[in-house]
Amino acid sequence: MVILVLYVDDLIIIGNNEAHIKQVKEELKAGFKMTDLGTLHYYLGVEVSQHPNQIFLIQTNYATKLLNKFGMEDCKPSLTPMEQKLKLSKFERGELVNSTKYRKLVGSLIYLTNTRPNLSYLVSILSRFMQEPRESHWNSAKRVLRYIQGTKDFGLLYKRNKNFTLVGYSDVDFAGDIDDRTSTSGYLMNMGSTKVSWNCKKQTTMVNSSAEVEYISSWEATCEIVWIRRILQDLGETQKSPTTLLIDSQSAINMDKYPLFHSKTKHVDTKYHFIRSLIIKDIINPQLCPFEDQTSDIFTKPLGRIKFTKFRDELGLCKNELPD
Repeated sequence: MVILVLYVDDLIIIGNNEAHIKQVKEELKAGFKMTDLGTLHYYLGVEVSQHPNQIFLIQTNYATKLLNKFGMEDCKPSLTPMEQKLKLSKFERGELVNSTKYRKLVGSLIYLTNTRPNLSYLVSILSRFMQEPRESHWNSAKRVLRYIQGTKDFGLLYKRNKNFTLVGYSDVDFAGDIDDRTSTSGYLMNMGSTKVSWNCKKQTTMVNSSAEVEYISSWEATCEIVWIRRILQDLGETQKSPTTLLIDSQSAINMDKYPLFHSKTKHVDTKYHFIRSLIIKDIINPQLCPFEDQTSDIFTKPLGRIKFTKFRDELGLCKNELPD
């Protein structure tokens, strides 16, 4: 998932620079039949509140319809969307539930992650049981709805900011899937006031150590960094310094930086070793991040209320308090 909302002195992608916006409209009108609907307020379920110094993206109406659709409009709110340290399995005991209804719910939750990145990990876990969902999977999905009930007015707030230094976070849950012992990677990218890109998915490569899975996760984050840097360059906002990638594993950083470790990592697919060439070219700069400050931890495991709330706030999620 990627959302880019940029305020730049000479270029505004979403903003209030009327001269640039008018120029773009005229160029579009010259090539296409189009109708000017004015300032964007609503698009495919995403509500947009635009103000001179900030933009707020939210899906309140979509969340309300979702709760009504599944009969949870009067449910008691939950403080977290998933029980801490909960591990779900496709071999769970219990009765099978309606798979069509379960798939509709998970699919709806996936779309909600457009403005609610804090739900990405939980939705990723629930999507693994589409084939034969059990009662425990359905109950976990309903807990997510209970959390949504208490946070319907939460969304992403982007503030005008001249600091557009890209910073990445990378984390992994080593062998967290109790069915096949694969690991779950998570990364997010920060630029300006709020996170602009995030991802959570299972790794496809099986490795034998936590350092190696962190190494692979850092490769996935690095690919995203390279892609965003190229987009920014095309938009005239070139990153002049190496992009910091925060990792909470010193061993993984050593594997990224030092050729000395190459003999110990020959069994790791060679595509992951291209990180070193990017370090030499000053494109990325892996740095150690304290575990308690690793925001991407929210994409790799269910957290307790205090830590979940802390990382949710760091993602840029907050209540909509902007005037209409």
